[in-house]
Amino acid sequence: EKIAESKTFDQMVFLVERICGICSTSHPIANCNAVEEIAGIEIPERAKYIRSIIGEMERLHSHLLWLGLAGHFIGYNTLWMWAWKYREPILELFEAVTGNRNHYAMMKPGGVRRDIKEEDIAPLLKGLNEAEKKIGMLTKAALDDPVLAARLKGVGVLSKEDAIAYAAVGPTARASGVDIDVRRDEPYAAYGLVDWQVITQEGGDVLAKTVVRLLECFESIKIIRQCLERLRKVKGEIAVKVKEIPPGEGIGHHEAPRGETFHYVRSDGSNTPVRLKVRAPTYVNLPTCKVTVPGESVADATLILASIDPCYCCTERIITINKKTGRRELTGEDLLRLCRKKTERIRRKLEK
Repeated sequence: EKIAESKTFDQMVFLVERICGICSTSHPIANCNAVEEIAGIEIPERAKYIRSIIGEMERLHSHLLWLGLAGHFIGYNTLWMWAWKYREPILELFEAVTGNRNHYAMMKPGGVRRDIKEEDIAPLLKGLNEAEKKIGMLTKAALDDPVLAARLKGVGVLSKEDAIAYAAVGPTARASGVDIDVRRDEPYAAYGLVDWQVITQEGGDVLAKTVVRLLECFESIKIIRQCLERLRKVKGEIAVKVKEIPPGEGIGHHEAPRGETFHYVRSDGSNTPVRLKVRAPTYVNLPTCKVTVPGESVADATLILASIDPCYCCTERIITINKKTGRRELTGEDLLRLCRKKTERIRRKLEK
């Protein structure tokens, strides 16, 4: 945030893109929305579709990344490998369209930096069709597995009331029956121009969060398809020329894979921002662990923390140091081992 004050508004977009290495386009979209609000800019329709395409492709790869890690935590390494295998073609599509597998550098105040050309659309649609089939098989295999269902159901329940009280966002909130999504509630880019549904579940447990993310993948594919088809019809510029940013304040947000990413930007009329404030979704989702972790087994702690898809260093590391008091020390490896052992106990019980 402090570094942004020494950057131009255009440079700030490249800076915020590096806040997250997984959902790297979420912060640029939110940031551009904030700057465009200050300047009163309406981006071209073609740019709206391209922003939504990039945003939803990112949701696809992020959700598959999370599913693989969830499988790894509970000892389902086959699920881990298959999820990441199906994620790889999504990253290849990113590279074909943007030139990068991550940090795509597509967003700019006033629109986007690169177009999606006509010759790119057919390969993208083909890749999406293949991804949809693979994700469909993966979803069926995951949700029909009795061990997986027994391992995730009833674990780390976040009630609807607690989700609202903690202001949870994204799949964490929607899995508890909170019907919120910035893309629908305060439309931006092309989300108000295409047909799609907000996915919710009522269970509030890890299983519900898994279902929400898997089903959201199909909604993302639906959105991308529609946007690509519209690009064949909508011609014109992909950005408007931004000469200067006037004094003022702006807020921008984007429904990132983890939930709402929020940016506040203040301008004094110069070519650099006076203030940037960022609120990432983990900031509001992480405190929900105060109600989802107590009362659960230590073997479930890693899984519950992972279920919110937290974006912070050393997610799985917890340690109590002072052995003189007789307190037990747990490392990340200890927690991972306990989590997998519980899965194995459930498997053996169901096989009897």
